[in-house]
Amino acid sequence: MIKHNTILISYFSLHKRYILLCLLFVSAFGFAQSDSKVASAVDIKDIKIGEQINFTVNVSVDKVDQVTFPEEAQSFAPLEMVESFAIDTIPENGKLTLIKKYALTQFDSGSYTLPPQKIIINEKMFTTDSVSIYVNTVPVDTIAQQLFDIKDMINVEKKSSFPWFWIFAIIAGLLILAGLLYFFIWRKKKLTEEEKVALLPPYDRAMLELKKLENSKYLIQDEYKQYYSELTDIVRSYLEEDVHISALESTTDQLINKLEMLKDAGNLKLDEETIRQFKNILQTSDLVKFAKSKPDTSVAEQDRKAIENIVTKTKDAIPPPTEEELLQREEYLEELARKKHRNKIIITAVIAAAVVIISIVSAVSYFGFSYVKDTVLGHPTKELLETEWISSTYGYPPITIETPKVLIRQDFELTPELKADIKEVQVFMYRSSIGLFSVGVSSTTFTKPVEPNMELSVNAVIQQFEAQGAKNIITKTEEFTTASAVKGLKTYGSGKFSVPGSDELVNGKYTIITFGGKGFQQQIILTWLEEDTYANDVVARILSTIDVKTE
Repeated sequence: MIKHNTILISYFSLHKRYILLCLLFVSAFGFAQSDSKVASAVDIKDIKIGEQINFTVNVSVDKVDQVTFPEEAQSFAPLEMVESFAIDTIPENGKLTLIKKYALTQFDSGSYTLPPQKIIINEKMFTTDSVSIYVNTVPVDTIAQQLFDIKDMINVEKKSSFPWFWIFAIIAGLLILAGLLYFFIWRKKKLTEEEKVALLPPYDRAMLELKKLENSKYLIQDEYKQYYSELTDIVRSYLEEDVHISALESTTDQLINKLEMLKDAGNLKLDEETIRQFKNILQTSDLVKFAKSKPDTSVAEQDRKAIENIVTKTKDAIPPPTEEELLQREEYLEELARKKHRNKIIITAVIAAAVVIISIVSAVSYFGFSYVKDTVLGHPTKELLETEWISSTYGYPPITIETPKVLIRQDFELTPELKADIKEVQVFMYRSSIGLFSVGVSSTTFTKPVEPNMELSVNAVIQQFEAQGAKNIITKTEEFTTASAVKGLKTYGSGKFSVPGSDELVNGKYTIITFGGKGFQQQIILTWLEEDTYANDVVARILSTIDVKTE
């Protein structure tokens, strides 16, 4: 990994420069280049912080000449343009005198030089003289003005980046699913009348159905066939359930024979008269259903009452169940309940699994597999990308940058050899505990007002990469411009980099942004894994927020 506290220094050769100073005494309102077409002047050269200077440019031209004045604010740097006034035109001896005025200011004390301004006349360039401006500090009366102690630090609650919205949405979805499962599967439903009847013991159910048959309108409507069919079905169903013989599919003779066999075996204590009476009713029913016989209404009612009596006698004739039979029946009911409960669990599990699978497939189709995997299992640079970012200014000259984490100041000591050329180095950085991602910034001030050798500085960083074990480093260079139009040098590329705590070399990328001016250098260095798409987004966002002061 990169040690930012050793890679941001380059050596500079100091060249002797000879400067010829020409002293020209002019009036504050006089104009330079009085014998040329262009003249300029300022109304005051010694101002207070924030006070305005009126910079005036006079151009004498013919009526057909084309004149272009500077309009961009940066052309007056280090002074700041407050206002550009409209051009005044004065005719004089067949020519025109154009007067252009600018209001300038500066908010930092010190000595500044207003650079020559370019005036273009018919595609020919003329320049004004440079002017020295001194900005005085504002005196502070520490005696008359009331002073206060430094305020204590206030803890500011950081806005959480935790995805509460999605957590609440998932919880709401799970609650809705649980409610549906409870309502349709686990809830004890209110039984219908048919279900209540079906749950009655066989004898009670048979007596209830015989009572309903008594109140029916079959006999009034002359529907004897339907009447006798229901009558015999009621008694046959009861015999199947309580006596445990196949009665519904048996003929009359077969059913009577089965009852007689049970009677002879001692398993059904019915008298001969009851069996004979039951046989007569079954034969009457057969005649009604197949021979279209029609007995009297009184006979049909007597047959129904006889069936009630037969069912009651049959119930009384059945021997009471033994303890073993009762135990078997209890085990059967318990097994039936367990099976029903198990079926509910299986249905719930299948529905839950289906919901999960559908959700995962939908998420993968919309977001992609890698994004879903990284969201569920976590990814260090994805978390950096989605966290709340921090915009801060580091070092002097200051570097303003927005990063997912605060950059921590690094200890740095200059060697005796470097102290001759370097006044101070301030280094700030953040390094991810996992992977290769890191971001660092440094501000370097020199002992002399010399321009830094950016190429030499970048080469020092590359050499430090190689000293750390990096191989096959590819380097590309291009111009870099901040949002505030400050230009710098961008060096970027790829290579094999070592991961901290491991001898393994991984494919990585790097970017070095270098700015500089007389007496200082500013540098931003980023490294990250090549296949890390989230890191690419993080780096792009960081680079878009860089801003520096180069004065």
